[in-house]
Amino acid sequence: MEPVTMMINDVEYVRKDSYQKKSEKLDGLDYVVIRADRAGVFAGYLKKKTKDEVELTKSRRIFYWDGAASLSQLAMEGVSKPENCKFPCEIEEHTVLGVIEILETTEKARKSIQGVSVWKE
Repeated sequence: MEPVTMMINDVEYVRKDSYQKKSEKLDGLDYVVIRADRAGVFAGYLKKKTKDEVELTKSRRIFYWDGAASLSQLAMEGVSKPENCKFPCEIEEHTVLGVIEILETTEKARKSIQGVSVWKE
C-alpha cells in the first residue's frame, strides 16, 4: 500500500496512518523473512549477513503459510489465516546458507508470524 501524501506550501507530508511501521528491533536487530535456495523460508532477527549466509536469532521455519499470497505480502502484512499455518518452534540461534532473498518485516507482520501457534506432529 502506497502512503497517502499531501502537499502544503510545497512540502509533501505523509499521513501517519497510511504507512506500515517497520518491525520493532531486538537489541538493534531487524526482524526479517528470508528465502534460502534449498533450505526454505525462515523468519527471525537478522544477526549477521555474509554473502549468501545469514545468522538469525529467535527464528522460525515457515513450513507452510496461508493468508498471504507471497513472501512479500507475508513480510508486510503477516498471515490472515494463522490457524492453517505450519510454523514449528522458535530456534534461539540459526545459520542459513544459500540465502537468495531477505525481506524486512513490518511490526504487524512480525506480531502475526510470532503469534502463529507452534506446529508439531
